[in-house]
Amino acid sequence: MQTSSDAFLAWFTNAAGHHMYVRQLRDWKGSVDVACLDADALSDYERLCGWTLAKAHARSGDRRAIAAHIKDSKAFSKDVLKQALSHAELAENDHAELQKAINAGVIQASAVF
Repeated sequence: MQTSSDAFLAWFTNAAGHHMYVRQLRDWKGSVDVACLDADALSDYERLCGWTLAKAHARSGDRRAIAAHIKDSKAFSKDVLKQALSHAELAENDHAELQKAINAGVIQASAVF
């Protein structure tokens, strides 16, 4: 996943507050074998993936065009909250179904987690 239009270009802010652009010399992608992670490392990886996804979504689209479509910020906030709660409920239901499948022996789960 990338957060900028050039597949080899990215930006970040360093600890001193300086904005930096970086360009990748070659497309050598890495990956993580999540099966090798313990609970703490998996939690860290989960946060990193969530942050990356949030940043990609935040940088997609034209913020001025989006703002122009939001007529009432309070109504928009309520709609976003309603959608977030709906997604949370779906995630909880999905987790409950997964747990049922694990308990029924349909799916094997690692005892580590």
